[in-house]
Amino acid sequence: MTAKAFIASVTPTTYLDRIREGVEFTDVARLLGGRPRVFLKPNLTYPTYRPGVMTSMEAVEAAILAVKDFTPHVYIGDSDSGGYYPFSMEKVYGEIGMYEVGARLGVEVVNLSHLPRKTVELGGGDPIPLELPILLTDEIDLLITLPVPKVHMNTGVSLTFKNQWGCIPEPSDRLRLHPQLPRVLLEVNEAVHANAAIVDGRWGLTRSGPMLGDPVPLDWVLVADDIGAGARVCCELMQVPLENIRHLKYAASRGAIPPGSSIVTNTDTAAFRRERFYLRRRAVDYPGLLAFRSRAVGYLAYFSPLQGILHKLLYLFREPFYDYDEDARMGRH
Repeated sequence: MTAKAFIASVTPTTYLDRIREGVEFTDVARLLGGRPRVFLKPNLTYPTYRPGVMTSMEAVEAAILAVKDFTPHVYIGDSDSGGYYPFSMEKVYGEIGMYEVGARLGVEVVNLSHLPRKTVELGGGDPIPLELPILLTDEIDLLITLPVPKVHMNTGVSLTFKNQWGCIPEPSDRLRLHPQLPRVLLEVNEAVHANAAIVDGRWGLTRSGPMLGDPVPLDWVLVADDIGAGARVCCELMQVPLENIRHLKYAASRGAIPPGSSIVTNTDTAAFRRERFYLRRRAVDYPGLLAFRSRAVGYLAYFSPLQGILHKLLYLFREPFYDYDEDARMGRH
């Protein structure tokens, strides 16, 4: 089947017009027909807004308004962060103004980690039981992902598929399943009805990610009626070979990413390429990469009695992603 992708230049004041144009150009308008229940999944991987790291609130608000042209049934949210330095999504919502936007636009803002769950048996030869929010598995009709184009020290990139890793509500499950990410990620996307994308490409992130790196001004927004098409176009714009990204290569092998010849665009996307994105790992990043890819190392790093000692040793050489002491001094809770 043919997929469609729309890309256009964007400024903070033109998000809404460009996203509406993208919805009309693609079949997202068809997906939104019949007043469906829609969940918007932004990328909120840091406690406060950082360009290239998180979806901007300008993009979030514009996406909400564009979707509400078709249906009043809109939810938005993410899950609590995981890892050794976790933070709550309520803190993020307060810091970035999500609660205010939700109240003003009549959208329900939810923390996926706090919603009722059900156990889903992910398929394949080795079934994996995983708890997912009932809101996403049973109650919505469509999930629209709102990622940013960025590199990721453990997965290569974080785009239209990886953003739904945050739909797994239990942080410990995300840590436990990292070694199986390509398969689990694809099946989670299927379970939560992730079928369209609005990519906030005003900023990207290169060199490192998902929290640290160099923000790059890109000044575009992308709308796709297929998350696989969105991933392929983003990789082309970032000049990152899709076949070098394990979870995207796996998704393509399962037919979840269409070939470039099957994607219809509104314009020549080459005009929106900027500098080539790259990933440069430091020596202190490799312990985390090993824990990400190995069940045994992951257990030692996050679940064993030694996890506290190991992290203290690591942070003798690597700064934490987030300064919790500063957070306390500023009175943020």
